[in-house]
Amino acid sequence: MALWRRTAKQANIVLKDHVIRYVEAKPAPSPEAKRWGERALPPGIIRDGKIVDGEALAMILDECVEEWKLDGRRIRFVVPDPFVLIRTLPLPPRLPEEEIRSYLFMELGESIPLPFADPVFDYLIIDRTEEALNVLLFAAPEEAVMEYAAVLEDVDLRPVAADVSPLCAYRPFHHVGQAAASDHILLVQFDESSVNFSVFHRHLPLFMRHLPLEASQGESAPGLVDPFIDVYKEMERMMNFYSFSIQQGEQSITRLFLAGDHPRLDDVFAALVEQVDVPVERLRPSLDPLPDRFHLAWGLALKEGRIHDDR
Repeated sequence: MALWRRTAKQANIVLKDHVIRYVEAKPAPSPEAKRWGERALPPGIIRDGKIVDGEALAMILDECVEEWKLDGRRIRFVVPDPFVLIRTLPLPPRLPEEEIRSYLFMELGESIPLPFADPVFDYLIIDRTEEALNVLLFAAPEEAVMEYAAVLEDVDLRPVAADVSPLCAYRPFHHVGQAAASDHILLVQFDESSVNFSVFHRHLPLFMRHLPLEASQGESAPGLVDPFIDVYKEMERMMNFYSFSIQQGEQSITRLFLAGDHPRLDDVFAALVEQVDVPVERLRPSLDPLPDRFHLAWGLALKEGRIHDDR
């Protein structure tokens, strides 16, 4: 998973249980979105991130490739949240930098437990002193990632990099100057079928939690109320866990960013403003005409390398 690799002109695709979206952007230094598109998916083709009907998905993707004129294009895609693990790992402090990848390759699933076998992974060194070495690990089951890569290849696309949705959802906030490295940010991605929580500090996602939602949740505003109580409780647990377990009571969440494509996102925002004691923010409006629901794919388009630490 080439999380930080710089690549040339590419399209950026997000496949969810209910939709396929893509964004193509102008290259840096002015990476504005210039083309985008979406196609709704019938229920049951992808379920909880897992491809259930690969043949139907390939047929729909093939039509999208033709309509969006993406034949032969290099593609970046997002690994579905249910498969992704983000974790801060302590490693032997004297481990040479050039040996970290091979060490992780040998130890993941052995001395470093994972909830799945045969991972694909990437990492980032976040702290290094004479006494300690800590890395941020991104991992997913190889079978799931390769299944998505294969279905893209089947429709004449060239997958060259995979990314994780917290990074993609965070990049637009950083791009417009809305996020500061000193902040402790709870990023809430509220989608039609799930909510994804991640905590960012120094522009890095320190951990994440994925919560599936009932399929009926988005049907009406009253239908949102009861399920949202569970979401709020999970949000509160995440904030307390970060403050007391991760930061040992010395820091707490200072801001909450809300993103996603849930049809009642405005109601969610209003409820959060009432429920949460920290500022609740959505992405600031800009001159870019890109609709909100495409911001995740745009964040994938903004993938150029590590976000600089501006502490």
